[in-house]
Amino acid sequence: MTTENTKTIYEKLQSIHSKVTYIQKSQSGSQYTYAGSSDVLGQVHGLMDEEHLLLIPRVVDQHTEISTNKKGSQVVFTELQLTMTWVNSDNPEEKIECPWYAQGFDTAGEKGVGKALTYGEKYFLLKFFNIATDNADPDSFQKNVESKKQPDPISKEHQKTLTDLFASMASVTNTDVKKVTSGYLQMAKVNSLTKLNDDIAVSLIDKVASQLDKQLEKEGM
Repeated sequence: MTTENTKTIYEKLQSIHSKVTYIQKSQSGSQYTYAGSSDVLGQVHGLMDEEHLLLIPRVVDQHTEISTNKKGSQVVFTELQLTMTWVNSDNPEEKIECPWYAQGFDTAGEKGVGKALTYGEKYFLLKFFNIATDNADPDSFQKNVESKKQPDPISKEHQKTLTDLFASMASVTNTDVKKVTSGYLQMAKVNSLTKLNDDIAVSLIDKVASQLDKQLEKEGM
């Protein structure tokens, strides 16, 4: 069994990925809400410590543009090309380097790099761990995600199994196979086998098979 100090860096990152799936937006701008850097770091930082992981940013390249806004104030736009490096503290030679891009705006200029690094780290963590952000509370968010998940359609194997079961039931009960098929599909609230999802198909297979066994016993077959 893998212990804490023998986990690979990928196992440690996967562990964090499985624990942080959602962050609620708590900060407000002039026209929108957003997840702040403290929200993201607050969720991930403790888990990084638990897994003995470090994230080291390194500036590879920098580009700065100075412009003037409509009010006549100077605006400094800073772009950074970064390398974000994950380091396994239990085995420092084990690293993962990820190229990343960041940008920041500042009216004076001296905070441009700092803002770009802050925003860059926040969005790197959000995207690296596939963390969703939403205005709703976590429970509402999860319910919304689950409600959008589409069930798997009926498989060809289950479709054939049901077709054979319907034919067997029709033969044993001396009933038209179309009538048997229609009756069971109505129970499933669909009008065609292809409209069944796979979970309902499995339940229907169990039901028809059970009723067929009872019918065979009744007929002494």
